[in-house]
Amino acid sequence: MPGVTGNVVGAHEHQEGVERLLRSFSLLPVDAPVRLAKATTNLFRPRAAAASGLDVSGLTGVVSIDPVARTADVQGVCTYADLVDATLPHGLAPLVVPQLRTITLGGAVAGLGIESTSFRHGLPHESVLEMDVLTGAGEIVTTRPGEELFDAFPNSYGSLGYATRLRIELTEVAPYVALRHQRFSSAGLLAAAVARICERGSWKGERVDAMDGVAFTPGELYLTLARWTDEPGPTSDYTGDRIFYRSLQERATDRLTTHDYLWRWDTDWFWCSGAFGLDDPRVRRLWPRRWRRSDVYSRLVGLERRYGVVDRLDARAGRPRRERVIQDVEVPVGRLADFLTWFDAEVGMRPVWLCPLRLRAGTAGDGRPWPTYPLEPGTTYVNVGFWGTVGVGDGAEDGPLNRAIETRVHELGGHKSLYSEAYYDRETFDALYAGDHLAAVKRRHDPQDRLTSLYDKAVRRR
Repeated sequence: MPGVTGNVVGAHEHQEGVERLLRSFSLLPVDAPVRLAKATTNLFRPRAAAASGLDVSGLTGVVSIDPVARTADVQGVCTYADLVDATLPHGLAPLVVPQLRTITLGGAVAGLGIESTSFRHGLPHESVLEMDVLTGAGEIVTTRPGEELFDAFPNSYGSLGYATRLRIELTEVAPYVALRHQRFSSAGLLAAAVARICERGSWKGERVDAMDGVAFTPGELYLTLARWTDEPGPTSDYTGDRIFYRSLQERATDRLTTHDYLWRWDTDWFWCSGAFGLDDPRVRRLWPRRWRRSDVYSRLVGLERRYGVVDRLDARAGRPRRERVIQDVEVPVGRLADFLTWFDAEVGMRPVWLCPLRLRAGTAGDGRPWPTYPLEPGTTYVNVGFWGTVGVGDGAEDGPLNRAIETRVHELGGHKSLYSEAYYDRETFDALYAGDHLAAVKRRHDPQDRLTSLYDKAVRRR
């Protein structure tokens, strides 16, 4: 394990951070947007600029770790990179560690995080034991599973408040991860394998601790099956010249340190670093290693979107207008092949990421549906992630492909994450994301309506 301790702050510093947050909230005009003043974001939907944000500079660390109880008290704006650096020296990790270093624990709970352990452990909010939330009333409320605020909080994206402290379960992890890249010739065969692994917890007699995959073409798909191991041996490094996603096609087995496995996708932002030329060895050698990380690419994309550089270049060159199709959707495993067939015909973007998940049956989650993102207990879903642009022509309506994806996912009994652009009408949105229930909870904890509603955030981009 890496010999690092992460950003451990202690109870006194945590209280100072909370007080700083409360002071900044009290200074906001009543009609001002309430947002966090964060240095990074993993949202991909534009929104109106806010003049100021809540001071969360004192809420970026780990308060404490209990290695015996296997729990940690973590501040809401602590990144998973800092959280993992604090827990790995104890041989522990969060049950689900989202793929990108700068995703925060509070963000993964108020939004929806997912990763390769989600077929065993569900989503990050399902391993939260309690949390403190700054509500729209300017109060810190402690809430636990089964309580109204707690259960409505996942997928609320700040519309119910912001987590300042979360107590989470941790799990034991080994120093290394052994990988097996299993190829499939169709989405149907891969989906059948996913269902079998979720039922048995193993593949061909070998335990599977984590599982995700990549669909390169309709006839070339891979599941990466991971197993924690104490066995020492040589490990691969995908932070240098080699690129992780290409290794799935190049080798049947692999080994990584647990630390490097958790961040295997971050170095190249899955495969999106290719947009900056980093799949070219000549460019890669000139690009500093410390800048090969998702938050750097995200800032560059943000600058491009702010100034519309690509759109202007396309217009000048006479190329058709392109639509940004950056989404993660969940479809039942039995409908995965249907979705990918439709996706290839209507969108035509490959590769795509595949990540199986199930609601967790256990202490905190207990396999129950969460009202604002109601996946069915006992059902296996596959998250399909796709991130890029597609030509739609200058005469196309606003977001035609994204709208079509929303419709198709709903037809297949799935759901769409809300970190990116959404186009639902209000009635459909409320039906899919428990809008009436969320509004009722918001009224009780935000009587002056200080916080922006989920619909306004996700669809109206406010």
